[in-house]
Amino acid sequence: MPKKRLLIIEDDVDVSEMLVTFFESQGYEVFHAEEGAEGITLSRSKFPNLVLLDVMLPDMDGFDVCKALRTTTLTKYIPITFLTQRDARADKVAGLELGADDYVTKPFDIEELRLRVQGSIRRASRDHLHEARTGLPSGPMIDAEHNRLLEREGWHHLDITLSGFSAFREAYGFLSADEALGLAGQVLSGLITDLGTPNDFIGTPEEAHFVIFTHTLTIETFVTTLTERFTERVKTLYNFGDADRGYMLIKPGTDEERQEPLMSLKIKLVEPPH
Repeated sequence: MPKKRLLIIEDDVDVSEMLVTFFESQGYEVFHAEEGAEGITLSRSKFPNLVLLDVMLPDMDGFDVCKALRTTTLTKYIPITFLTQRDARADKVAGLELGADDYVTKPFDIEELRLRVQGSIRRASRDHLHEARTGLPSGPMIDAEHNRLLEREGWHHLDITLSGFSAFREAYGFLSADEALGLAGQVLSGLITDLGTPNDFIGTPEEAHFVIFTHTLTIETFVTTLTERFTERVKTLYNFGDADRGYMLIKPGTDEERQEPLMSLKIKLVEPPH
């Protein structure tokens, strides 16, 4: 199973170092930003499973960071937990009204925080808001975003299938297959950051199937770059022999031996209905 990604937006050095060290020891992939603007950028580029957000930041109010994340298509579904010394009821209500999922006051118990983080991520998956292995939005959110765009112009719908995934899972096992899904999600979200717009959306309606709604003006370049990036990155999932040959050997040395191509992205451009 790919590591859960956690973004910590916190300017207090002691608190941030403690949080990074602790959550890395718990198996999370942790990113850290000291300022709100940097945190917003990392949210778009790293697509974390959850954001731990301090209210008091040097460049902007944490509430404004939350508002920015909640009003940008790519980040508006990421769970957010506030960390703050403010314990006034009005502050807590303000944070929750902005769309935060939880509100933890300092000083906090680190084990309680771990359980809160774990619970928020689990709820997002359980409620079918995020797919557990990739952290990407799933069914209901994809439908909602698609319906929102139907009456608009200037966007493209890409339907993407991870071709060869079943054969890869057969040869390498379920854990490696989960890593493949995580890698595909990272490549897709990374490309949106580099060539897309803040209003782009990526989701996974079912296993090994992705959708992108993008407002990029260079859709041909977008598709070509996506294909090239995935083709290069996917080789890291294979052993040297398979990667060097350019195909897998399934059940080698038996009567059922067969060749299967390496995984690739099958990308279809679906024309919006307008």
